[in-house]
Amino acid sequence: MKEELSLQELHNLAMNIVGKDLQENGYEFLGVNSKLKKDPQFVALKNKDLHFVIVRAVRYPKDANVYDAVFMQTIRAHALKFEAKTYYAGVGLGHGSDYAKPVVKNEDYTMVYNGLQEIL
Repeated sequence: MKEELSLQELHNLAMNIVGKDLQENGYEFLGVNSKLKKDPQFVALKNKDLHFVIVRAVRYPKDANVYDAVFMQTIRAHALKFEAKTYYAGVGLGHGSDYAKPVVKNEDYTMVYNGLQEIL
C-alpha cells in the first residue's frame, strides 16, 4: 500500500529544498529548526547580514507563493529586533506524475519553488 508523506515529512522535504538553495547562494546557517510550527526555520548570515527564513510546504490546490501576511509581519517585527531581514520560502509539493495528488513515500515528487520572497 502506498503511504503518503506526513506533514512533518513534507516539511522536512521543503526544508531540504530551501536549505540547498540557501547553501548554493552563499548563506551560512547559524540556526536551523525543522519542527513544525517553530519559526523561523533558518537563521542565516550572508554578506554580514542576518536573515530569517520561514519555510512552508504547501499542497495542491494551495498556491506556494501565497503566505499569511499578518503572521509574516509578526515574524518581521521579531526579526527587526535583531536587525535581520525576513523571507518567506513556500514550496509546493505534489506527486511526480500528477501535482494534484499527494506525495507518496519512495516515489518521485513534483515541486514548485520560486525562491525567497522578502517580507517588507
